[in-house]
Amino acid sequence: MNWTPSQPLTLGVEEELMILDAATLELVPRVHDFLGRDGFKTELFATMLELNTPVCQTPGEAGERLRELRAEAARAAAANGLAIAAGGSHPLAVPEDQELVDEPRYLEFAEYAGVSARRQVVHGLHVHVGMPDQATCLRVLEGLLPWLPFVLALSANSPYFAGRETGLLSTRAQVLGELPRHGAPPVEWEAAVERMVGLGLVDDFRALHWDVRPHPLYGTLEIRIADQPTALERTVELVAVLHRLCGELLDGDSAPADRALYEEARWAAAHYGPRARLPHPREDRLVTVAELELGLEPTCEADRQLGLGPEAALADIVERSWPR
Repeated sequence: MNWTPSQPLTLGVEEELMILDAATLELVPRVHDFLGRDGFKTELFATMLELNTPVCQTPGEAGERLRELRAEAARAAAANGLAIAAGGSHPLAVPEDQELVDEPRYLEFAEYAGVSARRQVVHGLHVHVGMPDQATCLRVLEGLLPWLPFVLALSANSPYFAGRETGLLSTRAQVLGELPRHGAPPVEWEAAVERMVGLGLVDDFRALHWDVRPHPLYGTLEIRIADQPTALERTVELVAVLHRLCGELLDGDSAPADRALYEEARWAAAHYGPRARLPHPREDRLVTVAELELGLEPTCEADRQLGLGPEAALADIVERSWPR
């Protein structure tokens, strides 16, 4: 598979935001009111707006670009009687009632995945980290995989779904698990992609929605595990953690990660957030996020939502989504 080399440890960040009616705070299918601006893209549903930074050198620079993009989205929303909100899920909206974007790739996917696709009204933070070649990317992926449940635990921000408390702090992680090709990619990534393309299951690797994956066209490792943060500061903190971990792994050796253990840890992180006891990435014992000292407060925004209730949480999400 052809690989486009990129400068190691450069960054590109994608945020998936909700489009709301400014008066009712209901999801509305108005993404086309935002398009035509640099860094604004569609996603599966017309109620979603994806923000994309340019290539950045540091997490701080990525945060500044996201601040500008969120501010521009806020201005466009206000001009159209809309609001934009950042969170892993809309606390009240019924997913199956939302409109798809009328583009062939989305319509074909929804026809294939059926009800599982119609439930994917969830929002994530995707972080691209530059890698010099595919072999390095795959080696870093294996070393990073045991850390990703801790990132999920810290990012958990979707405790409500379709108006009810689900009992999970990241309902998004469970909803993504309803799709094929979720979780960790196979160790023999390139062979698996070629096999699935050859069988006609997918057109290319971009249809394989694993928690982390190589992106040969950009020359990056794309990390997709995190719920979408509400506070921009939380986005920057998570980007910084992932950037630092990739830097530490860039020149080392990494054995294939245990996929069964990863699934166990992913499940626990989605249920319990920072209170989950997860396998230490380098030692044979269970630890919490606080014990690893990743440089973030061992909290998650889902707990804040649960302390408010779904209606108040929605209003709080809208208020805190704008950069100040």
